[in-house]
Amino acid sequence: MSVVASPDGIALFTLIKNASLPVQLVMLLLVIASFVSWTMIFRKWFALKWANFAASRFEQKFWSGANLNQMYTELTRKRATPTGMASVFLEGFREFKRLSQQSNIEPMDILEGVQRAMRVALTREIDYLEMHLSFLATVGSTSPYVGLLGTVWGIMNSFRALGTVQQATIAHVAPGIAEALIATAIGLFAAIPAVIAYNRYSNNVERLVTRYEIFMEEFASILQRKAFASKA
Repeated sequence: MSVVASPDGIALFTLIKNASLPVQLVMLLLVIASFVSWTMIFRKWFALKWANFAASRFEQKFWSGANLNQMYTELTRKRATPTGMASVFLEGFREFKRLSQQSNIEPMDILEGVQRAMRVALTREIDYLEMHLSFLATVGSTSPYVGLLGTVWGIMNSFRALGTVQQATIAHVAPGIAEALIATAIGLFAAIPAVIAYNRYSNNVERLVTRYEIFMEEFASILQRKAFASKA
């Protein structure tokens, strides 16, 4: 006598196919959320990796003694809009050049204008770095509850199945419990990577923003000395 066992994948697909419509909709929503979150995870990984690489390359060039006017000219001639630390430098030095041409302005007023311009550029960069992080946080915090909704619905179907029979057996409640557990598992599958990615990327963004802020302060000090020297 031979026994033919169905593969686990086919059995899982059968359970999902035979699940009630509300549970199927919950599963579909969670699968879509998981797919989008994984897309955001990979995109944000490449974006932060490139931002750190660009910051390191710019700092190396800046502190190697390069001429500030030459660096400014090179950045303004690029077709692509500078981002990251280069953007902060570009906005700050542009404001410095504009204010330095005014003969009746004090050095401290020049410094305030430069710092204001760099803060605006920094805010834009922070907004770009934090893009999609709120979506990952939302998926991580809500997916278990959405999966729980499917779980509750599946258990309700199990109890309803018990009410229509005279003698209750495990065969009557097993399908509803199975689809309930599947909904829970999909919810956790969507939530756990999103939470891990959000925590990791938030920390990376904070560290990168700290690098930008340190550069801002150091660059402002350099421009302050240049402003006092030019007025003297």
